[in-house]
This record gives sequence, structure tokens and C-alpha cells, in this order.
Amino acid sequence: MTVDNQLKAAAATAVAHPNIALIKYWGKSDERLMIPYVDSLSMTLDILPTVTTVALGPEERTDRVTLDGSPATGDFRQRVVTFLDLLRAMAGRDERAVVDTRNVVPTGAGLASSASGFAALAMAGAAAYGLDLDPTALSRLARRGSASASRSIFGGFAICHAGRGGGAAADQSAYAEPVPVTGLDPALVIALVNAGPKAVSSRAAMRRTVATSPLYQSWAASSKIDLAEMRGALHRGDLAAVGEIAERNALGMHATMLAARPAVRYLSPDTVTVLDSVLRLRADGVAAYATMDAGPNVKVLCHRADAVRVADAVRAAVPDCSVLTAGPGPAALLRTEAGR
Repeated sequence: MTVDNQLKAAAATAVAHPNIALIKYWGKSDERLMIPYVDSLSMTLDILPTVTTVALGPEERTDRVTLDGSPATGDFRQRVVTFLDLLRAMAGRDERAVVDTRNVVPTGAGLASSASGFAALAMAGAAAYGLDLDPTALSRLARRGSASASRSIFGGFAICHAGRGGGAAADQSAYAEPVPVTGLDPALVIALVNAGPKAVSSRAAMRRTVATSPLYQSWAASSKIDLAEMRGALHRGDLAAVGEIAERNALGMHATMLAARPAVRYLSPDTVTVLDSVLRLRADGVAAYATMDAGPNVKVLCHRADAVRVADAVRAAVPDCSVLTAGPGPAALLRTEAGR
């Protein structure tokens, strides 16, 4: 590392947005390197950003981490410290860090808070430790915190390639990149039927599903077909095809969880009620398609022009749920690049 890089400002703030996978990743072939079993494809949102500041503290004896203004504890703190250790190893530096991260998205609710969180931490941490990384390298770095975070480095639609081979080869080949899209003006209507933390973490659920579900390998194989068809649909600007593929991919993923031993069930009665409202919308001629991550909340893909009607239908179906509407969002940015 050059002396110039060592002398760069030892504090940086980054902003990153969550992404919602339309082709899911579920399960890892290497948990240490965070290598997904399957490729995934997502849309970065224009709402619910994470803002993270990393400041190096030469006098600090340990890393200090705060989440939404309170000291971080438990697994979240350990994941951040492990990520900081990786940054220090890459930079050849040993300073402890003070990390402040603030989420608009609820943490641990299946709304991709880890994606925005580790994308922001990767960008801010790399800048604070003087690492000069291009977007591809940043996506690899973000992946080490959360595989979905690699996609939040990019705006719009992005694909994360599952690593090929093992070890260093897999690490190099597991990265995200933008996906070209033609003529789409989509929206995601997000039904927050339960914004609380999940009873079973995504990591635990993935391990159980991969190890015990008799449906997992078949879903992983079909996901490759879904991905190829999704890329074609995005290139054509065919929202109906995009939605059909996304919905079947998500329902298949949840089927693998339900078949795990013991089952992992994130879907709640309100989840099913929202899914039924999406079917009624389609029956009425509205192009609306559901996708769900590891949690009970439902995201409904539609044309932006139909977003108000879709949101109204979801509210009518589950009056107590909160409803948000998002469009394609920006790439992760250092705060100075974002206009400060």
C-alpha cells in the first residue's frame, strides 16, 4: 500500500440501499468466504438506506460498534468486528475502528438490512483504511459480510455470481455486476406484515435447509433456469415474465424451507392473505407478482403506474400492515460522492 493511501483521511461515511432478490440465493458452499450455492439477481431499492461511518481510532484498544445509536452486542457486533479484521488484513494496518451504523430498514426482519449494512460498511471501511477498490472488488469485499451485500454495491439490477471452484478461485469468481435492463419502469410494493426480528436467522435457516431439505438440490438446479430466463425477460423489458419468474423462484425457495427437518416456516397467515390479494389483482388484469425473502413480509412487483392500486389492495387485505413503495435505487456511495 502506498504512503499516500496510508495518509488518506481515517474516517469515511457511506450510504447503501437494500436490494430485493428476484432470483434468490439460499445456502452457501463456503460459510467462511460467504460463497453462495447459486447465482442471484436483484433490484436495489430507492428507499430504506443504511448510513455507516467508520473512523479509525489509534488510541482505541478494541473496536466500538453502535447500531442505531446503541452499543451493538452479540452476533451483529461479532460479524462487524470480523469484517474489520478482514479490512485490517487487506490494508496491512492494525488500528481499531469506531463504527456507527444507522438503518432505516428494520434489522433482521427479512428486508435486506444486512445487504445495505455490509455494503455501506465495505465502502466506508475500505475508504477509512486507505484501500482503493473498484466496484467489483468492493462487491467481493461486501460479500464477505453478507452475500446479498455484494449486489447493493450497484444500483438498479445486479447479479451476484456464485463462486466457481473452491478457496481463492471461488473468492475471486463470486462477485456482483450490473445487469442491463430495457424499457422497464417497475415498482416494488412492500407489505410489512411483521417488522420484528425473525425467530430463525437466515444463516441458521440456510444451514438447515441445505443439510436436510429433500427439495433443495432440485430448487438450486431450477434456479439456474430461472436466472437465464430472468435475464432474457429483463433485456426484453417484459415485466410480466420478470414477475412470473420471480414469484415461482421465491415460492420454490420457501418450499425447500418447509421441507427441511424440522421445517422452517417464515410465512404467516397475513403473508398468505397478501399473496391471495396479489392473485386477485392479476385476475383483475393488473400485472402484480409476489416475492418473499427469509421472513413474512411480501414484496409485490408491478408497473410503477399500478403501484398505488397495488398498495391499496394490500392495505385492504391486511389493514394493520405498513406498506412502502420503492423503485430502482442508486449504487452505494461515499457520503462526499452523495453530495456532502
